[in-house]
Amino acid sequence: MNFLKTIVAAGLVAATTTTTAFAADITGAGSTFIFPVLSKWADAYKKESGNGVNYQSIGSGAGIKQIQAKTVTFGATDAPLKADQLLKDGFAQWPMVMGGIVPVVNVEGVKAGELVLDGATLADIFIGKITKWDDAAIKKLNPNAKLPSDAISVVHRADGSGTTFNFTNYLSKTSADWKSKVGEGTAVEWPVGVGAKGNEGVAGNIAQTKNSIGYVEYAYAKQNKLTYTKMVNKAGKTVDATNEAFQAAASNADWTSAPGYYLILTDQPGDKSWPIVATTFVLMHKDATDKAASQEALKFFKFAFEKGAKSAEELDYIPMPDNVVKLIEKTWSADIKS
Repeated sequence: MNFLKTIVAAGLVAATTTTTAFAADITGAGSTFIFPVLSKWADAYKKESGNGVNYQSIGSGAGIKQIQAKTVTFGATDAPLKADQLLKDGFAQWPMVMGGIVPVVNVEGVKAGELVLDGATLADIFIGKITKWDDAAIKKLNPNAKLPSDAISVVHRADGSGTTFNFTNYLSKTSADWKSKVGEGTAVEWPVGVGAKGNEGVAGNIAQTKNSIGYVEYAYAKQNKLTYTKMVNKAGKTVDATNEAFQAAASNADWTSAPGYYLILTDQPGDKSWPIVATTFVLMHKDATDKAASQEALKFFKFAFEKGAKSAEELDYIPMPDNVVKLIEKTWSADIKS
């Protein structure tokens, strides 16, 4: 597990197309959004139980395909499956952790939290309508910023991504133009820009490309010391990317009434709410072929819920509330055969 610590300590800076994995017994694949905190949980679980977690950080879309193919014990996705799809695949689904998605930029002279963007302007950048940093729309939001007249280099995910699902879901809510021309999904037809695989890939690309903009899970922005922006939220308030702002948005979640826990947390109300908050969901077969592996995975997730909250908060994720964890554990007992 030591090499895993090195990856996390180094901030996951490598822009790589290879699988990121950590060793041993419980197998999973999917979301890169959850990887920083999942790796912390796996390290702690290995020390306590002696059992490891072999997780492939390959994107939500690929993770769903692997759990459908029964090549892993669990899948992880930031784009939840709807009830009819869960029924078709025989899956149990539950939320594991929440966190913020942040726009990140590499503009000379601009520091983290200095630049302000809103949903409409962000959509216009990613649709190719706004092409230069000194565009009037950006300047209006940042009247005192010294912005270059250089072209904006857009970076987006190249793989099937739950981070992309939540990002494009937000853009669809804040821009009619985006909704009608591009829409939302784990993969979309990007009008402009270059693609990179995983949150890792986007983070690495932004770090290496001047005048660029992209979107990543907040832990990747912090680990890579990337410049993230402020955002104007649904209430019209300018908010900074902080754990408090993520929690303010997440506090609106009503997990008790959502079939299959299907809930999207973008563009939430509240003066303090960060506008792009996402959830990573775990997928497991209700009637797994390898029931011993399935039960071991549940032990790991129970451990993560009970003892992983602090490490989640240290990476600016939002742990699931205790009442929701109790509800999830009832789901396990009712749905997953041992």
